[in-house]
Amino acid sequence: MPPKNILLLIADDLGREQLGCYGCPDVKTPNIDALAASGTRFDHAFTSTASCSGSRTVIYTGLHTHENGCYGLHHGRNGFQTFTNVETAPDIFNRLGYRTGILGKVHVGAPELYPWHVREESETRNVALIADRAETFFQESNKADTSFFLTVGFVDPHRQLQTRGGFGNVDHNHDARLEDRIYASDEVTVPAYLSDIPEVRHELAEYYRAINRLDQGVGRILAALDRVGLADDTMVLFMSDNGPPFINSKTTLYEAGIRLPFIVRAPGLVTPGGCVSNNLVSYIDILPSMLDWAGHPGLPAVDGRLHRRGRSFLPILDCEVDNPAWSHVFGSHTFHEITNYWPTRFMRNRRYKYHRNVCWKLNFPFSMDLYASLSFEGMRNSGTDTSPAMIGPRSLKSYICRPAEELFDLDNDPLELHNLAGEAEHATVLKDMRNALEAWQLETDDLWLWRDDAPVVRYISSNYAREGLSIPDRFDFDPERPATTGFPSYPLFPSTSKP
Repeated sequence: MPPKNILLLIADDLGREQLGCYGCPDVKTPNIDALAASGTRFDHAFTSTASCSGSRTVIYTGLHTHENGCYGLHHGRNGFQTFTNVETAPDIFNRLGYRTGILGKVHVGAPELYPWHVREESETRNVALIADRAETFFQESNKADTSFFLTVGFVDPHRQLQTRGGFGNVDHNHDARLEDRIYASDEVTVPAYLSDIPEVRHELAEYYRAINRLDQGVGRILAALDRVGLADDTMVLFMSDNGPPFINSKTTLYEAGIRLPFIVRAPGLVTPGGCVSNNLVSYIDILPSMLDWAGHPGLPAVDGRLHRRGRSFLPILDCEVDNPAWSHVFGSHTFHEITNYWPTRFMRNRRYKYHRNVCWKLNFPFSMDLYASLSFEGMRNSGTDTSPAMIGPRSLKSYICRPAEELFDLDNDPLELHNLAGEAEHATVLKDMRNALEAWQLETDDLWLWRDDAPVVRYISSNYAREGLSIPDRFDFDPERPATTGFPSYPLFPSTSKP
């Protein structure tokens, strides 16, 4: 039986609107486009959270961030990491006899929970060097006659944190085998969620330059896989961890932050010429799909560890028809940096998007790379005495100050600008999606399902209700009317009506 190899390619902060195969007319991504043409390009793929470490743990565990423990970034003083009772992809594939490895960005922990056989962690943007290391890994695996699971964590096109407006294009593009492509500001397309100002155009031009380098890295790795003779036995998955590093995208659960490029090439499962899928898939589905490809879809959890939650998308890889079973996704965001606390949850179906902003009275926070960006500085200074500062079509004030609930009709409002939560004609949609989200929060033991600023999960799991404690059925504690009387009590088991 031929080996069932897996090659997982993760870009850092790459938006779907910045790839040719997703319709970008400007930046050239021939290698990623060719991969899409030979596999399945998902048009509605969603990460659970728009933050680097959190998204990666969702990929590696098949669990949402509030389940796997990585509530925010895993580095420095942030300290978020996967719970010890959670299964991870490298551990599972090690037990299956695979040779596992990771090259480049890791950004998850603790290390003992992610025991790759080969771990070459690096912040280099020299994608030619990374491709060399990948080819060595392929050759060694081939020589050992062992199936492999290799992850490549690209640093591109993340911002270079030591500079403002930089994307690693000056100090890191030093390999003569790479072709640098410099874009002028008038060559870029400004996404609709950003303002068309010089600062935004300047940063997008630098962003495009980093994406060009990323694309060359993808091409070199795929060429190496072909040279070693393993392309026909290897499932290739290409994705981004979250959306572009700009306001209105990264760290938010708006579409630009979580609806991402996702391409899967699984030899033998997609007809020649590839296809485009409109089914809604979540990043929690990636680990179950890789196990399905490996021939172990029903692999049980061991030692009482928490089991992955997603499901395999292999049965719909060659399906261009909308499948009703793949019609909605959920997600959760709690932190980015440890100082960026703003817990929110979302549900998204084919038409509507519902946000539950748990701590909505807090200002929406900025990650430091976005706060320091030239583009945000330009947008925050765009206001006048008579007109507000704007971020694209959204006012800066409405970006910072959000309500407890948001409901958007994405067919008519793809930028999520017009909140329908208070409109009578959408009351049924709002109620159904709220109930479905809360049922999902209960199912996933989400401590951020709150009523009266108290965690419902803790309330249900305790004896408090049986001993007479009643939680008012309201989102927030009201210091002006603190009494529990006069409000309906939150039901012990809320409605689980279907979305």
